[in-house]
Amino acid sequence: MATCLAGLLAGPLIPASTFADEDRIIIGTASPAGVYHVTGRTLCRLLEPPCTARTSDGSAANLQAVRQGEVTAALAQSDLQHYAVSGLEGFRDAGPDASLRSLFSVHGEPFTLVVRRDSGIEAFDDLRQRAVNVGNPGSGQRGTMMKLLETRGWTLEDFSLANDLPADQQSLELCHGNIDAMVYTVGHPNDSIEQAIRLCDAAILDVGGEAVDRLVEGAPYFTRATIPAGIYAPDQPAVSTFGVRATLVASAETDPETIRTIVAAVFDDLDHFKSFHPAYGDLTIESMIREGLSAPLHEGALRYYRERGWIEGEDAQSGEAPDATERDDGLEAGAQGAIPDAPNGANDG
Repeated sequence: MATCLAGLLAGPLIPASTFADEDRIIIGTASPAGVYHVTGRTLCRLLEPPCTARTSDGSAANLQAVRQGEVTAALAQSDLQHYAVSGLEGFRDAGPDASLRSLFSVHGEPFTLVVRRDSGIEAFDDLRQRAVNVGNPGSGQRGTMMKLLETRGWTLEDFSLANDLPADQQSLELCHGNIDAMVYTVGHPNDSIEQAIRLCDAAILDVGGEAVDRLVEGAPYFTRATIPAGIYAPDQPAVSTFGVRATLVASAETDPETIRTIVAAVFDDLDHFKSFHPAYGDLTIESMIREGLSAPLHEGALRYYRERGWIEGEDAQSGEAPDATERDDGLEAGAQGAIPDAPNGANDG
């Protein structure tokens, strides 16, 4: 329920300087099965101060932790970042998070539809009256799925079963035949998807059509995406879909020099950072400092980008958070839309 998230977010804010261990950098990640946790561990490897990549329930939980001052920085899907800073969807009752700040974006996260080959499912439309894992309440994958369903005019009632398993459990349920399909908004390659393809001959399907066109054209945090051919099996074709970007965020209250240290650890040797996971392969400086960032840049990140000459003068997001009345060109869901029960978990990738 969105009100549950709102109640937690509306509580007294804890300054970021009051971490249990003030000398330790804490990066909020997600399930150990996804690229978010790899990213957090990579950041910690590159940083000199003591650093912990903390597993979490995913994007919604991470945005809550940032707002409460519980982490130094955290990863979140670009769509959920937009909802949090704008006070939309499951963040509506809590209101806009005016203290939320962007550091940079990371890998693309294609919306991935995985089905059992023996299910007879050949396209998204075939999911009607089938058993589908839509993601646990509060997860980024569920939020993206709910947005797509809304745009298509569907609800969870259109499935024979709408399962709410977290990402690290869904592939085994697919292989056991308890669900016919699963969705995952994640960077590729991904171990959970590889497991489904290897153990139960699953397949990844294209996700497109008019509803996807409307999503991409109506919201800046959605983009076209392609899952490359052959990354899971020799006969796996390239898959066309849509997706979001993983982003690193922090509170405006977090020490600017600490944030500058995190940003410098990545961009002082971007090629080294990119070597830690194939999902980072197409990252560029331009895309990382400009794409998928709804929240203004953190002062510490902005300092570094200006020092490098990548951003000049006022050429940066530095204003207030978007007005809570801002809408997504008719694509916005109601208060019970994309992110119900956010505190209970999310396993983003």
